[in-house]
Amino acid sequence: MRIGITCYPVAGGSGIVATELGQQLALRGHEVHFVSYSIPFRLDQYQTNVFYHGVETTAYPLFKFPPYESTLSAKMAEVTRSFKLEILHVHYAVPHATCAYLARQMLKTAGEPIPKLITTLHGTDITLVGSDPSFFDITRFSINASDGITAVSAYLADETRDVFKIEKDIRVIYNFFDPTRFKPQADDRCRRSEFAADHEMLLCHISNFRPVKRTLDVIDIFDKVQAELPAKLVMIGEGPDTVLARRQITKRGLTDKVIFLGNQSRVEAVLPCADLFLLPSEEESFGLAALEALACGVPVVGTQGTGLAEVVVDYKNGFLLPVGDTASMARAAVSLLKDKPRLVDFKRAASELATARFSADRVITEYENYYEEILRG
Repeated sequence: MRIGITCYPVAGGSGIVATELGQQLALRGHEVHFVSYSIPFRLDQYQTNVFYHGVETTAYPLFKFPPYESTLSAKMAEVTRSFKLEILHVHYAVPHATCAYLARQMLKTAGEPIPKLITTLHGTDITLVGSDPSFFDITRFSINASDGITAVSAYLADETRDVFKIEKDIRVIYNFFDPTRFKPQADDRCRRSEFAADHEMLLCHISNFRPVKRTLDVIDIFDKVQAELPAKLVMIGEGPDTVLARRQITKRGLTDKVIFLGNQSRVEAVLPCADLFLLPSEEESFGLAALEALACGVPVVGTQGTGLAEVVVDYKNGFLLPVGDTASMARAAVSLLKDKPRLVDFKRAASELATARFSADRVITEYENYYEEILRG
């Protein structure tokens, strides 16, 4: 198949999933074309069957903001025409499904073959409307204009049906991980001594440091944990709350116990070193960072009532607790970290359950089957 993929190229779950989906499809012999304003975050090396097409925007005095949606739509049409794409697979309804719709209209007007449009919802599609209702109509239109719709969790699919009153089928295809990259420590990629002493426990957090990730809760949980046992915290990522997080760490006197690594494209080089992963988000449609931690044999402390419930098995490979209940999260963390045999069991269950449900081989096959289903019409 010849597939076009459009996503936000920044560090975040949707862009990572879209990029790795394309890479995995290319390994299976499909021709994959990424169309975006910059090279996706994890598309960091050459690969056969993978192509990148940059979208340029022109600053013009008439426009207060560069018309990115227009240039993206035109680029989608151009790439589809040039490479005879069969599918446009976009990640997020707005603006990407909207742009794909316009691209197809351009091709239709010119009497050219029209690719199928598949939209994958990642969660921001819902929260965007929650924060700004003016996006409701265009989001609903873009979802309904798609030939196929997927969601990364049943939780998100239900939310989409409820918020937008969508009657079309929404196929749940979970996020995934590459088991050749994300696995319990089996080589020297991760040297634990770089982060913590032998007697210290190592906790980790990865996110885009947006308010929804509740980064300050991460620090509060860690502060309570380190008061009970020797521990260090590794924080990976960058975002709006980075400065607030650093200030809170300084205020609490934790600067010598917290390590900031910024954005990292190869987090699998760090995750296997950790003993526990913290993701106390206010909202998670799925929780790709949590899955990658689990795949590396790292139990997760997260929040209940979100998509994390489909990734983390409570009291088996992690704990799910109410949003904002940092005291309970810290108690659960301390209890597990102090019980070494139980911690070993949780770590084993983390990697085993992740591999059984979310390995790339299984999920990519689901996508291939879905593509074929949509192409058959």
